[in-house]
Amino acid sequence: MRYDKGHKEATRQRIIEAAAARFRGEGIAAVGVANLMSDIGLTQGGFYNHFESKDDLAREAIMLAWQGTYERLRKALERAKHGGIEALIDTYLSASHRNRVAEGCVAAALSAEIARGSESLREAFSEGTAQTTALIAGALPGNLTPKQRHGIAMAVLSSLVGTLMLARAVSDPAMSDELLAQGRRAALALAQSAK
Repeated sequence: MRYDKGHKEATRQRIIEAAAARFRGEGIAAVGVANLMSDIGLTQGGFYNHFESKDDLAREAIMLAWQGTYERLRKALERAKHGGIEALIDTYLSASHRNRVAEGCVAAALSAEIARGSESLREAFSEGTAQTTALIAGALPGNLTPKQRHGIAMAVLSSLVGTLMLARAVSDPAMSDELLAQGRRAALALAQSAK
C-alpha cells in the first residue's frame, strides 16, 4: 500500500504526541509500546519503523512536552500588559494546569522518573529546563547581571515545579488550592527579589 508524501512523518508525530500525553499522565514505565500504538490505531510492529526504542520515543516526547510548556508560558507573557512574570506564574500555578496532568509541564509530571532514566532522557529534559529558565530570566524585572538573572530564574522554576507537584499530590482540594496560592506568592517574591 502506497501512502501520501508526508504520511510517515505525520504518523511519527501522532505517536510522539500520544506518548507525551500518556507518559505525563501515567509515567513512562507504566505505558507499554503495544498499548500506546493500539490507542492510536497502529500495530506494535509499526513502532520500530519510527523509533529505535521506547527510550528514543520518550526523548522525543519529553522534548515535545517541554516545548508545549514553553509556548504556554511565552503566550502568557505576551498577553500580559503589565507584570509579565506574574502572568507566567499565575498560568503555571493555575487550577487548570494542576488538573490537566497529561497536558501539563513534564517537569512536574516526570522529574523523579527522568532522574532515574537514561542519559538521553536526562539530556532532553535538561534542554527543556534550560530553555524554560531562559524564558523566565528574560521576564524578570530589574537590572541584573546575566548570572543573577539566571540564578533567580532557576529558583522561580524550581518553586513553580515543586508547588505544582505538591498541589497535585495532596488529597484535600482546599489544601491543594492553598498550596497553589502560597506557591504563587513565593514564586512572585523570588521574581521580585530581582528589583
